[in-house]
Amino acid sequence: MVNVTQVSWKAKELTVGQVAERSGVAVSALHFYERKGLITSRRTAGNQRRYRRDTLRRVAFIRVSQRVGIPLNRIREALAALPEERTPTREDWARLSEQWRTELDARIRQLEKLRDDLTGCIGCGCLSLERCVLSNPYDACGQEGPGPRHLLVGGAPGAPDLLEPARGCADEGAE
Repeated sequence: MVNVTQVSWKAKELTVGQVAERSGVAVSALHFYERKGLITSRRTAGNQRRYRRDTLRRVAFIRVSQRVGIPLNRIREALAALPEERTPTREDWARLSEQWRTELDARIRQLEKLRDDLTGCIGCGCLSLERCVLSNPYDACGQEGPGPRHLLVGGAPGAPDLLEPARGCADEGAE
């Protein structure tokens, strides 16, 4: 007698439920990954999804990449760059993780700068839109005139990057 589990294990294609169970990812997440072009399936005559077995490795790659903070669009670009849309290998991971390390280091520096500016701002307590290095670096919004520009569109055009040194309430005691 043949065990049903053995038959499904040896199958070349997996159902969405099998991929979800084996990867630990919800069916809805698999559908989302497919809509975003991260994984692919074919449809049966009954319109059911069937995934190649290597989808499990792709899903694991996606999950680990997300866990370290890589956005889905960068993950999609990395997967699309692989020859014949193959599953990432150890060598692919090593190459990509080296590239992503630079991006992650930059993000870490930005977060440290935000943390340090936040500490300075809490110390002075101003949170002024005129002088605060967090709310309005270099008073870019003030140069544009009155109004809620900063809050409506996320910052004035040409506003400096938060990684650049900023004038404001946190710097006042340094003079």
